[in-house]
Amino acid sequence: MHLFELKVEIAPASVDAVDELMQELGVEGWSLLQDVIINRAWIVGIFPAAEEARVRWAELLALLPAEVAAGAPVERALGDHDWRDSYKAHFKAWRCGRLHWVPVWERATHVLGAGESAIWLDPGLAFGTGNHETTRLCVERLVVRAESHGTAGRVIDAGCGSGILALSAIRLGWREVAGFDNDAEAVRVSEENAALNDLAGAVKFTTADLVTGLPAGTQAEVVLANIQADVLMRFVPQLVGAVAPGGLLVLSGILAHENAQVRAAFAAATAGWQIGHREMGEWSDVALSRP
Repeated sequence: MHLFELKVEIAPASVDAVDELMQELGVEGWSLLQDVIINRAWIVGIFPAAEEARVRWAELLALLPAEVAAGAPVERALGDHDWRDSYKAHFKAWRCGRLHWVPVWERATHVLGAGESAIWLDPGLAFGTGNHETTRLCVERLVVRAESHGTAGRVIDAGCGSGILALSAIRLGWREVAGFDNDAEAVRVSEENAALNDLAGAVKFTTADLVTGLPAGTQAEVVLANIQADVLMRFVPQLVGAVAPGGLLVLSGILAHENAQVRAAFAAATAGWQIGHREMGEWSDVALSRP
């Protein structure tokens, strides 16, 4: 038996729009691959036959927003045992401090130094692998926080998506970590990623939104919210109220040109807090430290 791959390059700026559309419509059979190092992205599907792949692509193309500039499909046959090799050219191990993010196929060969830990990534799982700038911005904030303040206290991953940020917090040494998402499928994928990393049950993943997930009185030393700018600004009270004294709020999923607006919205509710931001490509974050 052979499988058939159809791959279409898209502009990296279109990734979020395509991802959101596929999740909303429940589109199956396709994955999004993005390499933030070389700034390229692809829609990839693996199907039993070439004819099915072409029909499915025509269906998906009809659903894509007009602004998504898709290239010409590239087709090739794959052996049923080596289809994962098609991903390997686009996912490379990377690290920040003592935390490594490593493709799962390198699990047996990747070398960790003393005191270092890894999160194993599988591009076959939905909701991405953390290779996006917005996720990397959050991870780097986590690593710096662990180095500067230690890992005592609680971490909340609001809008956990793949659960990668919550699992990274566990790997860095935090012991009380919770994650929630308003999409039950995201919670399921988070639990799959936990199992992949031998961390099943280490994080409490639940289905909730920013109101039910952050009820009054809920606080943590680190709150992560990698969502999108308009949503972040609608839930300023909930996000700010969830940060314990001396804690850190990290906001991501923010386009660079939206950053000033997000900072202004949160500054109004955080008098006396330290506010910083960084950019990575066209994306950015905001970090707010409570006194």
